[in-house]
This record gives sequence, structure tokens and C-alpha cells, in this order.
Amino acid sequence: MRADVLIIGGGLIGFSTALQLAMRGSRCIVLEKDSAGRHASGVNAGGLRQLNRHPAEIPLSVAAAEMWHNIDTLVGSDCDTRFPGQIRVAENAADMLLLEERAAMVRSLGFQHEEIIGKDQLYRLVPALSPHCIGGLISRKDGYGRPFHALDAFRRKACSLGVEFHSSTRVDELERSGTEWSAITAKGEFRAPLLVNCAGAWAGRIAAAAGDAAPVKPGAPMLMISERIPHFMDPVIGAASRKLSFKQMQNGTLLIGGAHMAKLDLEHQVTDMNWAKLAVSARTVMALFPQLKNVRIVRTWAGIEAFMPDNLPVIGSGTSPGVYHAFGFSAHGFQLSPVVGKIMSQLILDGKTDLPIEAFSIERF
Repeated sequence: MRADVLIIGGGLIGFSTALQLAMRGSRCIVLEKDSAGRHASGVNAGGLRQLNRHPAEIPLSVAAAEMWHNIDTLVGSDCDTRFPGQIRVAENAADMLLLEERAAMVRSLGFQHEEIIGKDQLYRLVPALSPHCIGGLISRKDGYGRPFHALDAFRRKACSLGVEFHSSTRVDELERSGTEWSAITAKGEFRAPLLVNCAGAWAGRIAAAAGDAAPVKPGAPMLMISERIPHFMDPVIGAASRKLSFKQMQNGTLLIGGAHMAKLDLEHQVTDMNWAKLAVSARTVMALFPQLKNVRIVRTWAGIEAFMPDNLPVIGSGTSPGVYHAFGFSAHGFQLSPVVGKIMSQLILDGKTDLPIEAFSIERF
């Protein structure tokens, strides 16, 4: 089977790339070794965050935010998005200084989306917060979506435009013959002159087969969710000096993350929860919302993500002809996915993009 572009990895980045290419007339094949969004895209925390991005990511995150606020026009679904803002809470003067320095740095780069708020405004926005907090840093247009809703919307829209998707189709070998790349799978051979590596935690292997070195480290960030409780909070809450991502979902459940990792067996795609670290996340929530101490946790899980040593993704062309990479989003790629697909389509079809991506070159390794 042959196409214009062969995309390895059926997650949000892969389908976003395929969608943008299909919108411009390219014939794409997406190959996924499991099911769409199985390991990261469909099981993450769903954060739509400009707040606290690495400086190199800020221009991309701001552009992605604009796309998310109009996501229905792109994929025909609102992806169950909400935009109540995201806040990093300061619990003491040291925290507040840290947040003020962060806000000043963002302003120095020409962006205004991160704003310091005082105690009065913090408690107007989050009245249930423990009374010891003194202020925060807010990005008012941030929010969250439903990861699998989004993944499914991108997949359906891409396929409606002619993208060919093959699940349970692991790439066992990559070969280059003349001007074409061939992906050898148990379901046959797929060929195209252009290859895009969106393989997530397995992207290092694909990169190596395509002639590039990338020190991808797979990891399994843990999440837990509570029973449903009456609505009491709108913004997504983080903390200046604690690991925390905390939100109340549309159905009343509480989603708790904190960048703590499960034990991962990548070969067998199995994760074991680290209950001690989950307890740390739970105690962090109780420190900020002590009234939640008797709420029950009903489910925990861990996706499988691709982490890079500098926690920045790889976005751009490879060193071999016709190869492109978009992987290594280090557990914060959900919000970036629409704009990364657009960037990849521009690189492939136009040879350039207007957004700054030099920091994400695979050659930095």
C-alpha cells in the first residue's frame, strides 16, 4: 500500500498531522501498533495549559490555545473542553516570589497570559481553598478537555478526509529504497516518500531505524480519580512548590495528578502503581482542600509517555531524506497537539513554518 505520507503512531500528534496534511490534499497512512490513543493520548490528564510552559514552548502553546478555543471548526467536536483558567497557588512568601519572577520572565518575552493575582482574587475564584494561601499565578484562558473525546474527534475527522488508519499494525522494520520509505509489518508493506515518526514512547526505535539518535526514556505518569461529589471548583489547580494537577471534571469527579511515576515494564506494556507516591498527591490535595479528606478514590491508572532529557519534544525534520519527527512531549503534549500537526504539515508541504521550532531539533542530541 502506498501514500504520500506515512505516519507511525496513532495518537493525537499523529492524527493531528494526518488531518492537517489531508486538509491540504495529501494522502496519508497512519500505522498504530495497538489502538488509537492507547498509551498516552487517550489516557492523560487533558490539561489545556499555557501556564508554566518552558520558554521555548510558549509561542507554540499560545498558538495552540487559539486553536483549542475554536476546536469545533477543526474537528467537528468541542472535545468536551472547558476553559475556567489554570492557577498555580502560592502558599507562602517564597512561593509568591517564585511566581512573580515567572510572570516577569513571560512578560519579558512579549506574552501577557500569565498574571499574578492576590489573595482576595484567588479566593473569589477558588473559595474552597485552604485559608493559608496568599496568591497565585493564573492563565485565564487555560482549561482542560477529555483526552479520548479529542483523540476520537481528530481520528474521525482525519479519516473522513481520506486518511487511512491501520490499528494493531506494528512496524517491525523500516527500509529506504530509492526515494521511498517502506514500513514492514505483519499486515504487509506500506510505502511513501515521506515518513513522520509520532511513535511516542517507542519513537526512539523508529528514529534509530530512520537514521537518527534520540534518547527517549519511557515513563508512566500516574493519575487517580475520585467518586463524584457536588460541584465546588472551576479552575484547574497547581501549586508553586508542590507537584500537583487537580481539577473537578464535568461529571463531578476529581482528577488528581502530580507527575509521579508508576513502575513500567515497557516490553509487556504493564504498569504497577506506586501507592506511596499516589499518597503524596492525595496529601497535597488535602493540604489545599482539607474538606476533601473523606472523599474516596475509585480508580488509578498510568499511561505510557515519551520523556526527553530536557523535557522538550522533538519537532522537525530528521537527518535522513524524507524523515520528520514529532515525539517526546514528556507528559505535556495534549495542549500542543493541534499546532504541532499544523507545523508538521507546513514543514512537509512548504519546507518551513512561521513558529520557532529550533529548540526542538533532533540534532540537539
